[in-house]
Amino acid sequence: MTDYANAANWMLAPAAPDKPVDVFYIYPTAYSKADASASTLAAVADAGMRNGAQIAYQRQASAFAGTANIYAPFYRQLDATYALTLPADQHVAAVAGAPTEDVTAAFAYYLDHFNGGRPFAIAGHSQGADVATHLLAGFFADHPDVAKRMVVAYVIGYSVTQAYLDANPALRFATGADDTGVIVSYNTEAPVIGAPSPVMLPGALAINPITWTRDAVVAPASASKGAWLPDASGVWSRVPAYADAAVDSARGVVITTTPSVDTWSPGGPNAFPRGVFHSCDYPFYYFDLQANFKVRVAAYQLANP
Repeated sequence: MTDYANAANWMLAPAAPDKPVDVFYIYPTAYSKADASASTLAAVADAGMRNGAQIAYQRQASAFAGTANIYAPFYRQLDATYALTLPADQHVAAVAGAPTEDVTAAFAYYLDHFNGGRPFAIAGHSQGADVATHLLAGFFADHPDVAKRMVVAYVIGYSVTQAYLDANPALRFATGADDTGVIVSYNTEAPVIGAPSPVMLPGALAINPITWTRDAVVAPASASKGAWLPDASGVWSRVPAYADAAVDSARGVVITTTPSVDTWSPGGPNAFPRGVFHSCDYPFYYFDLQANFKVRVAAYQLANP
Protein backbone atom coordinates (compact mmCIF):
# COMPACT_ATOMS: atom_id res chain seq x y z
CA MET A 1 0.00 0.00 0.00
CA THR A 2 1.20 3.50 -0.79
CA ASP A 3 2.52 5.68 2.07
CA TYR A 4 0.48 8.88 2.17
CA ALA A 5 2.60 10.38 4.92
CA ASN A 6 5.06 10.93 2.06
CA ALA A 7 4.18 14.31 0.53
CA ALA A 8 5.51 13.13 -2.84
CA ASN A 9 2.49 10.82 -3.12
CA TRP A 10 0.06 13.75 -3.22
CA MET A 11 -0.59 15.59 -6.45
CA LEU A 12 -2.46 18.27 -4.52
CA ALA A 13 -2.48 18.91 -0.77
CA PRO A 14 -2.56 22.63 0.06
CA ALA A 15 -0.37 23.58 3.01
CA ALA A 16 -2.62 26.46 4.02
CA PRO A 17 -6.24 25.64 3.07
CA ASP A 18 -8.31 28.81 2.97
CA LYS A 19 -11.72 27.58 1.79
CA PRO A 20 -14.54 26.30 4.06
CA VAL A 21 -14.99 23.08 2.04
CA ASP A 22 -12.72 20.49 0.41
CA VAL A 23 -12.82 18.38 -2.74
CA PHE A 24 -11.11 14.99 -2.71
CA TYR A 25 -10.28 14.30 -6.38
CA ILE A 26 -9.70 10.83 -7.85
CA TYR A 27 -8.27 11.24 -11.34
CA PRO A 28 -9.23 9.03 -14.30
CA THR A 29 -7.06 6.45 -16.02
CA ALA A 30 -3.74 8.10 -16.80
CA TYR A 31 -1.62 4.97 -17.15
CA SER A 32 -1.00 3.00 -20.33
CA LYS A 33 1.46 0.13 -20.53
CA ALA A 34 4.59 1.04 -22.47
CA ASP A 35 4.69 -2.43 -24.02
CA ALA A 36 3.11 -5.86 -23.69
CA SER A 37 5.58 -6.94 -21.00
CA ALA A 38 4.87 -3.98 -18.71
CA SER A 39 2.80 -4.32 -15.56
CA THR A 40 -0.95 -3.88 -15.83
CA LEU A 41 -0.74 -1.91 -12.57
CA ALA A 42 1.06 1.42 -12.48
CA ALA A 43 3.64 2.10 -9.81
CA VAL A 44 2.56 5.11 -7.78
CA ALA A 45 5.69 6.94 -8.95
CA ASP A 46 5.10 6.22 -12.66
CA ALA A 47 6.02 9.46 -14.43
CA GLY A 48 3.58 9.05 -17.30
CA MET A 49 0.67 8.42 -14.96
CA ARG A 50 1.58 11.41 -12.80
CA ASN A 51 1.76 13.69 -15.80
CA GLY A 52 -1.56 12.41 -17.11
CA ALA A 53 -3.15 12.93 -13.70
CA GLN A 54 -2.11 16.58 -13.68
CA ILE A 55 -3.53 17.08 -17.18
CA ALA A 56 -6.80 15.45 -16.11
CA TYR A 57 -7.06 17.75 -13.11
CA GLN A 58 -6.82 20.84 -15.31
CA ARG A 59 -9.76 19.71 -17.44
CA GLN A 60 -11.87 18.35 -14.59
CA ALA A 61 -11.56 19.18 -10.89
CA SER A 62 -9.99 22.59 -11.49
CA ALA A 63 -13.64 23.64 -11.87
CA PHE A 64 -13.94 23.47 -8.09
CA ALA A 65 -10.72 25.29 -7.20
CA GLY A 66 -12.36 28.66 -6.62
CA THR A 67 -14.72 27.20 -4.04
CA ALA A 68 -12.79 24.37 -2.38
CA ASN A 69 -9.42 23.23 -1.19
CA ILE A 70 -8.47 20.42 -3.59
CA TYR A 71 -6.78 17.25 -2.31
CA ALA A 72 -5.68 14.62 -4.80
CA PRO A 73 -3.51 11.57 -4.08
CA PHE A 74 -1.46 9.72 -6.64
CA TYR A 75 -2.61 6.10 -6.60
CA ARG A 76 -1.71 2.81 -8.26
CA GLN A 77 -4.11 2.35 -11.13
CA LEU A 78 -4.83 -0.18 -13.84
CA ASP A 79 -3.77 0.10 -17.46
CA ALA A 80 -6.64 1.52 -19.50
CA THR A 81 -7.04 -1.28 -22.03
CA TYR A 82 -6.59 -4.00 -19.42
CA ALA A 83 -9.18 -2.51 -17.06
CA LEU A 84 -11.85 -2.01 -19.72
CA THR A 85 -11.53 -5.44 -21.33
CA LEU A 86 -11.71 -7.58 -18.18
CA PRO A 87 -14.84 -9.66 -17.60
CA ALA A 88 -17.18 -7.89 -15.19
CA ASP A 89 -16.34 -9.92 -12.08
CA GLN A 90 -12.60 -9.68 -12.70
CA HIS A 91 -12.91 -5.95 -13.35
CA VAL A 92 -14.64 -5.40 -10.01
CA ALA A 93 -11.97 -7.41 -8.19
CA ALA A 94 -9.12 -5.61 -9.93
CA VAL A 95 -10.45 -2.12 -9.17
CA ALA A 96 -11.26 -3.16 -5.60
CA GLY A 97 -7.61 -4.19 -5.24
CA ALA A 98 -4.66 -1.79 -5.36
CA PRO A 99 -6.52 1.25 -6.77
CA THR A 100 -9.19 1.20 -4.07
CA GLU A 101 -6.71 0.22 -1.35
CA ASP A 102 -4.57 3.24 -2.16
CA VAL A 103 -7.42 5.72 -2.45
CA THR A 104 -9.01 4.47 0.77
CA ALA A 105 -5.68 4.84 2.60
CA ALA A 106 -5.23 8.31 1.11
CA PHE A 107 -8.74 9.35 2.12
CA ALA A 108 -8.20 8.13 5.68
CA TYR A 109 -4.91 10.06 5.82
CA TYR A 110 -6.62 13.14 4.41
CA LEU A 111 -9.30 12.98 7.12
CA ASP A 112 -6.74 12.56 9.90
CA HIS A 113 -4.16 15.10 8.75
CA PHE A 114 -5.66 17.57 6.26
CA ASN A 115 -9.43 17.90 6.56
CA GLY A 116 -9.81 19.51 9.96
CA GLY A 117 -13.51 18.66 10.20
CA ARG A 118 -14.57 20.59 7.10
CA PRO A 119 -17.37 19.40 4.82
CA PHE A 120 -16.07 17.82 1.62
CA ALA A 121 -17.01 16.50 -1.78
CA ILE A 122 -15.72 13.54 -3.76
CA ALA A 123 -14.98 14.10 -7.45
CA GLY A 124 -13.87 11.29 -9.74
CA HIS A 125 -13.92 10.32 -13.37
CA SER A 126 -13.64 7.03 -15.26
CA GLN A 127 -11.38 4.68 -13.26
CA GLY A 128 -11.41 7.35 -10.55
CA ALA A 129 -15.21 7.25 -10.46
CA ASP A 130 -15.12 3.45 -10.41
CA VAL A 131 -12.80 3.62 -7.39
CA ALA A 132 -15.14 6.19 -5.81
CA THR A 133 -18.02 3.68 -5.90
CA HIS A 134 -15.88 1.29 -3.84
CA LEU A 135 -14.85 4.06 -1.45
CA LEU A 136 -18.46 5.11 -0.90
CA ALA A 137 -19.68 1.56 -0.42
CA GLY A 138 -16.79 0.57 1.85
CA PHE A 139 -15.20 3.33 3.90
CA PHE A 140 -18.34 5.44 4.11
CA ALA A 141 -20.47 2.52 5.24
CA ASP A 142 -17.99 1.97 8.08
CA HIS A 143 -17.80 5.67 8.98
CA PRO A 144 -21.32 7.15 8.94
CA ASP A 145 -20.06 10.17 10.89
CA VAL A 146 -17.79 11.02 7.97
CA ALA A 147 -20.58 10.45 5.45
CA LYS A 148 -22.64 13.17 7.17
CA ARG A 149 -20.03 15.74 6.12
CA MET A 150 -20.14 14.84 2.42
CA VAL A 151 -21.68 17.63 0.36
CA VAL A 152 -21.86 15.58 -2.86
CA ALA A 153 -20.04 12.85 -4.76
CA TYR A 154 -19.48 13.57 -8.45
CA VAL A 155 -19.08 10.00 -9.72
CA ILE A 156 -18.86 10.84 -13.41
CA GLY A 157 -17.72 8.73 -16.35
CA TYR A 158 -18.59 5.39 -14.79
CA SER A 159 -21.93 3.74 -14.07
CA VAL A 160 -23.83 4.12 -10.83
CA THR A 161 -26.66 1.60 -11.05
CA GLN A 162 -29.89 1.03 -9.17
CA ALA A 163 -28.51 -2.36 -8.12
CA TYR A 164 -25.53 -0.60 -6.54
CA LEU A 165 -27.82 1.74 -4.62
CA ASP A 166 -30.02 -1.17 -3.53
CA ALA A 167 -26.94 -2.92 -2.17
CA ASN A 168 -25.86 0.26 -0.37
CA PRO A 169 -29.06 1.76 1.08
CA ALA A 170 -27.22 4.57 2.88
CA LEU A 171 -26.26 6.04 -0.51
CA ARG A 172 -28.67 8.22 -2.49
CA PHE A 173 -28.69 9.44 -6.07
CA ALA A 174 -29.25 13.16 -6.68
CA THR A 175 -32.72 14.29 -7.70
CA GLY A 176 -32.16 18.04 -7.97
CA ALA A 177 -29.64 20.87 -8.04
CA ASP A 178 -29.31 21.43 -4.31
CA ASP A 179 -29.71 18.12 -2.50
CA THR A 180 -26.66 17.16 -0.47
CA GLY A 181 -25.03 13.94 0.66
CA VAL A 182 -25.93 12.51 -2.74
CA ILE A 183 -24.26 10.94 -5.77
CA VAL A 184 -24.21 12.77 -9.11
CA SER A 185 -23.40 10.56 -12.07
CA TYR A 186 -23.71 10.56 -15.84
CA ASN A 187 -21.94 9.40 -18.99
CA THR A 188 -22.13 11.54 -22.12
CA GLU A 189 -22.90 10.14 -25.56
CA ALA A 190 -24.06 11.23 -29.00
CA PRO A 191 -27.51 10.07 -30.16
CA VAL A 192 -25.86 7.33 -32.24
CA ILE A 193 -22.72 5.50 -31.09
CA GLY A 194 -20.46 3.08 -32.90
CA ALA A 195 -20.52 0.43 -30.17
CA PRO A 196 -21.52 0.14 -26.51
CA SER A 197 -19.39 2.14 -24.11
CA PRO A 198 -17.13 0.00 -21.91
CA VAL A 199 -17.96 2.10 -18.84
CA MET A 200 -21.71 1.50 -19.12
CA LEU A 201 -23.41 -1.08 -16.93
CA PRO A 202 -27.01 -2.33 -17.13
CA GLY A 203 -29.33 -0.19 -15.04
CA ALA A 204 -27.07 2.87 -15.02
CA LEU A 205 -28.59 6.11 -13.73
CA ALA A 206 -27.98 9.63 -15.02
CA ILE A 207 -28.81 13.21 -14.13
CA ASN A 208 -28.88 16.14 -16.53
CA PRO A 209 -25.84 18.37 -15.80
CA ILE A 210 -27.63 21.50 -17.03
CA THR A 211 -31.08 21.22 -15.40
CA TRP A 212 -30.11 18.78 -12.60
CA THR A 213 -33.25 16.77 -13.26
CA ARG A 214 -33.60 13.11 -14.22
CA ASP A 215 -36.43 13.48 -16.73
CA ALA A 216 -36.07 13.34 -20.50
CA VAL A 217 -36.58 17.07 -21.12
CA VAL A 218 -33.89 18.46 -23.44
CA ALA A 219 -31.85 21.29 -21.98
CA PRO A 220 -30.68 23.41 -24.93
CA ALA A 221 -27.06 24.45 -25.20
CA SER A 222 -28.19 28.02 -24.57
CA ALA A 223 -29.15 26.97 -21.02
CA SER A 224 -25.63 25.67 -20.27
CA LYS A 225 -23.16 27.84 -18.42
CA GLY A 226 -20.45 26.74 -20.81
CA ALA A 227 -17.81 24.18 -21.72
CA TRP A 228 -14.06 24.21 -21.07
CA LEU A 229 -12.37 23.22 -24.33
CA PRO A 230 -9.07 23.61 -26.19
CA ASP A 231 -8.79 25.58 -29.41
CA ALA A 232 -6.78 24.44 -32.44
CA SER A 233 -3.54 25.53 -30.77
CA GLY A 234 -4.35 23.69 -27.54
CA VAL A 235 -5.29 26.71 -25.46
CA TRP A 236 -8.19 25.98 -23.12
CA SER A 237 -10.96 28.52 -22.59
CA ARG A 238 -14.66 28.84 -21.83
CA VAL A 239 -16.98 28.14 -24.77
CA PRO A 240 -20.48 29.42 -23.93
CA ALA A 241 -23.66 27.55 -24.87
CA TYR A 242 -21.77 24.60 -26.31
CA ALA A 243 -23.46 21.31 -25.35
CA ASP A 244 -27.13 20.51 -24.93
CA ALA A 245 -28.19 17.63 -22.67
CA ALA A 246 -31.04 15.17 -22.19
CA VAL A 247 -31.28 12.06 -20.04
CA ASP A 248 -31.93 8.85 -21.94
CA SER A 249 -33.11 6.57 -19.14
CA ALA A 250 -33.21 3.51 -21.39
CA ARG A 251 -29.50 3.85 -22.16
CA GLY A 252 -28.69 5.32 -18.74
CA VAL A 253 -26.74 8.20 -20.28
CA VAL A 254 -26.85 11.90 -21.04
CA ILE A 255 -27.34 12.49 -24.77
CA THR A 256 -25.86 15.58 -26.39
CA THR A 257 -26.50 16.52 -30.02
CA THR A 258 -24.56 19.75 -30.51
CA PRO A 259 -20.85 18.81 -30.13
CA SER A 260 -18.96 17.49 -33.15
CA VAL A 261 -18.52 13.73 -33.06
CA ASP A 262 -15.66 13.96 -35.56
CA THR A 263 -13.84 16.37 -33.25
CA TRP A 264 -14.45 14.87 -29.83
CA SER A 265 -15.17 11.16 -30.36
CA PRO A 266 -14.25 9.89 -33.82
CA GLY A 267 -13.51 6.36 -32.55
CA GLY A 268 -10.60 4.29 -33.77
CA PRO A 269 -7.98 1.92 -32.33
CA ASN A 270 -7.38 2.25 -28.58
CA ALA A 271 -10.18 4.81 -28.32
CA PHE A 272 -13.73 4.80 -27.00
CA PRO A 273 -16.37 3.93 -29.61
CA ARG A 274 -17.41 6.67 -31.98
CA GLY A 275 -19.89 9.01 -30.35
CA VAL A 276 -18.98 8.10 -26.77
CA PHE A 277 -17.88 11.46 -25.35
CA HIS A 278 -16.11 9.89 -22.37
CA SER A 279 -13.20 12.31 -22.23
CA CYS A 280 -15.63 15.24 -22.40
CA ASP A 281 -17.90 14.30 -19.49
CA TYR A 282 -16.45 17.12 -17.41
CA PRO A 283 -15.31 19.60 -20.11
CA PHE A 284 -18.68 19.82 -21.93
CA TYR A 285 -20.40 20.85 -18.66
CA TYR A 286 -17.43 22.30 -16.77
CA PHE A 287 -19.09 25.58 -15.81
CA ASP A 288 -22.40 23.88 -15.02
CA LEU A 289 -20.55 21.62 -12.58
CA GLN A 290 -18.71 24.60 -11.15
CA ALA A 291 -21.96 26.49 -10.52
CA ASN A 292 -23.75 23.44 -9.19
CA PHE A 293 -21.04 22.75 -6.63
CA LYS A 294 -21.48 26.27 -5.26
CA VAL A 295 -25.24 25.69 -4.99
CA ARG A 296 -24.78 22.41 -3.12
CA VAL A 297 -22.16 23.91 -0.79
CA ALA A 298 -24.54 26.76 0.04
CA ALA A 299 -27.35 24.29 0.71
CA TYR A 300 -25.11 22.23 2.97
CA GLN A 301 -23.98 25.31 4.90
CA LEU A 302 -27.58 26.45 5.33
CA ALA A 303 -28.57 23.06 6.74
CA ASN A 304 -25.44 22.83 8.91
CA PRO A 305 -24.79 26.33 10.31
